[in-house]
Amino acid sequence: MKTVIVPVDFSDTSKNAAQYAAQLLTGHYGVDMILYHLYEKKSQADEANQNLEKFKKELLAKSIVKISVYAEQGDDLVDELEKLARHREADLIVMGITGRSTLAQLFIGSNTLKIVEKKVCPVLIIPPGAAYKDVKNVLLTSDMQNVVDATPSVPIKKILKTFQPNLHVINVNSEHYVALTEEYQKERARLKDMFAEFNPEFYFLGWYDVDEAINRFAHDKKIDFIIIVPKEHSLLDKMFRHSHTKRLAYHSDIPVLAVHE
Repeated sequence: MKTVIVPVDFSDTSKNAAQYAAQLLTGHYGVDMILYHLYEKKSQADEANQNLEKFKKELLAKSIVKISVYAEQGDDLVDELEKLARHREADLIVMGITGRSTLAQLFIGSNTLKIVEKKVCPVLIIPPGAAYKDVKNVLLTSDMQNVVDATPSVPIKKILKTFQPNLHVINVNSEHYVALTEEYQKERARLKDMFAEFNPEFYFLGWYDVDEAINRFAHDKKIDFIIIVPKEHSLLDKMFRHSHTKRLAYHSDIPVLAVHE
């Protein structure tokens, strides 16, 4: 990775995400972490840059990472962040998300999920309760359907090569019984070959509640972040939109990395 963008509005949520990112990138000297702030009025420019520089110093006091700051005027965070990510060829965006209040969820949460839907680059979503730990175990979720075409292996491998974690692959389906079907076995073999250099371990859980299964598994295996591949009207809906499944992103303390096909 070369460029990681961390949008900050100086809320506790965004500052926690930036602190997480700074610790995550400590020691990765070739990576530029950009603290990004969008302000509405021209008169706010000086204050915005001063606040960014102050926050940068706070982060550097605790982390060893290359940090630059960038503030600009605008009224649509999602559009401006997308432009910046494309212009800088960002490898990753790190953003906070919160479910503490309806208002916070409306603004902070929706912006984060809108950035995910832009598909400009992978987005690491940091829940408010997430505290940084060394990345030792990563969980990749898969529906085990057409994995060769549906799994964005290049950006996922870029992340895995950067942190060198143990890779766990999980599939949750209420129809799993004693033995896997022939089709599941074929898809597992393809996915195993795709990520052979990381020696993936596979798990097939027969649960009805997908997010509950993933959350329990992630805590049992001490997973440091969960990789999902959002699909329209499928996993993205399950993970973020339906009220009974919001808890994985909004209430878990485990970061979620969204990587598009």
